[in-house]
Amino acid sequence: MAQKTDNPADPFKKALAQATKVMADDSDLNVSYSVDPAGLSGDSLRLPQISRRMTRDEVLQARGTADALALRHRYHDAATHARYSPAGEMARDLYEAMETARCEAIGARHMPGTAGNIDAKIGAEADRLGYGGITTPADAPLATAAGYLVRHLATGRDLPPAAQNVMNLWRDFIEQQAGGTLENLEKTLADQTEFARFARKVIEDLGYGDQLGDDPDAPDDDQDDEAEQTPEEDEQPDSSGQDESDESDAEANPEQSQEQQQDDAQAQVSMDDMADEDMGEETELPEGEAPMEPPAPAPVSDADPNYTVYSTEYDEEIRAEDLAEPVELERLRAYLDQQLDPLKGAVSRLANKLQRRLQAQQSRSWEFDREEGILDAGRLARVVANPTTPLSFKVEKDMEFRDTVVTLLLDNSGSMRGRPISIAAICADVLARTLERCSVKVEILGFTTRAWKGGQSREAWLNEGRRQVPGRLNDLRHIIYKSADAPMRRTRDNLGLMMKEGLLKENIDGEALEWAHRRLAGRKEARKIMMVISDGAPVDDSTLSVNPANYLEKHLRDVIAMIERRKAVELLAIGIGHDVTRYYDRAVTITDVDQLAGAMTEQLAALFDPDPRARARIMGIRKAG
Repeated sequence: MAQKTDNPADPFKKALAQATKVMADDSDLNVSYSVDPAGLSGDSLRLPQISRRMTRDEVLQARGTADALALRHRYHDAATHARYSPAGEMARDLYEAMETARCEAIGARHMPGTAGNIDAKIGAEADRLGYGGITTPADAPLATAAGYLVRHLATGRDLPPAAQNVMNLWRDFIEQQAGGTLENLEKTLADQTEFARFARKVIEDLGYGDQLGDDPDAPDDDQDDEAEQTPEEDEQPDSSGQDESDESDAEANPEQSQEQQQDDAQAQVSMDDMADEDMGEETELPEGEAPMEPPAPAPVSDADPNYTVYSTEYDEEIRAEDLAEPVELERLRAYLDQQLDPLKGAVSRLANKLQRRLQAQQSRSWEFDREEGILDAGRLARVVANPTTPLSFKVEKDMEFRDTVVTLLLDNSGSMRGRPISIAAICADVLARTLERCSVKVEILGFTTRAWKGGQSREAWLNEGRRQVPGRLNDLRHIIYKSADAPMRRTRDNLGLMMKEGLLKENIDGEALEWAHRRLAGRKEARKIMMVISDGAPVDDSTLSVNPANYLEKHLRDVIAMIERRKAVELLAIGIGHDVTRYYDRAVTITDVDQLAGAMTEQLAALFDPDPRARARIMGIRKAG
């Protein structure tokens, strides 16, 4: 008998999961629903959560996401994809967008019902990212436009309006540069290897050929060298000829040959004796004189010694000004200001409120009803009314406040693209300037990866035999937007870098949190505060595809536990659209990115509130489970 459920969405979720398995042609596929971003990792497919209300938008987005990921699982081969993947960022973004379009187009041909569902998903994403309001190609992502165009040409279907707008802004340029290559789309669509070569040719036509890297179809130079060396080896005399000459010499001079054999025998005996002596020395070597083994390598993570990384060679800790030219940073900052001009008034008011609260705690504070000190004039009325009442005095208290440093750690993952990252950047800017006025130093950091799908670390792993459970398998990028000792006026433009197309990729939160904690713990200030702004759990497809499904999430929990156990840094978090209270003890979740400014100011102000009950009420502190 089927188990009854009170959630009206459960039957739909069960039916969608079964349909997804059929569409992916994999009955063992694990389909789950989560508030974390949807994604595909090996044999696990994660879909967006569906509420009890089951609104039309929720249902359409869930069906579209399920269809897109199922088609990816069915028609995509990761090894082929990795073999032809370009080395440069923009080239890789183009390559990835076109491969996604290929899988969805094949599905639309074989299963026409998927086309409408995926259209709904694409339309919702395009509307969320504000693609409908873009008017110039410079503001539209070229890689996304190329993926839209491939899908449109392969299916003949019009795109949702916002997506169509982005495609149209770049269509003339793409067809002018790569029109001849695009004519071969129909011939290559069904064969991923041929399509990968087709995509690389389109990327070259668009002017990013220098980012393609080595041609995977080029002949191997090592094999050519071996082939050239083979004839030379054949010309060398073989050992049989040498043996024959030795035998003939022995026959010609038998006495000399016999002496030589005796000498050889004696030499062999002496060498055997030496070997026996050496072995005896090894076996009889005292314990104190045993040869020392090389020390074990230091663990990658202080929080979890079992957390491993395949390679740190390609990881990057870099200043924001080194990722873009000053002119570009200035342009991106202007674009950021323009995007959030309507929000500036509200954010500034909140910042002023925060400043007043902080400065009020920095101003004079008094202890009343003391027997000596400064006469409390406010209580003289009691003495006049009753002369027997003793005079009341007050004493000024010292306020320990100024010796503080705050780190803002911003999630720079792809799911933050659009309005969330814009508001996070402007709020970080305003808060940094506000705290500076209150003599509180501020550091602004960001974390992402250098590439989608693993980058150079994954390429090295593929070339070196695909070791089982390799650990983290992507190239980290940790960005310093503003160091704690740098004034905000000099680093203001750096925050515009978050608007740079192609910057936001995967998020590996645990290592980023540990990196920021090390920087903060080394500061001399007496009080250290870290605020993490993220939109969900750590996600890196390359790492999760070859490690346990909870590999990155477990490390994040271990790092948080380490920070809270050491108590050198006060840790709090803000989740944008996703519940982060399951990771952080002191956290708040906001459902609308417009609430971010208020949440940041309230959380920081609460940290300086002397009343612990008020701090707990504002910050939503939960007990550790």
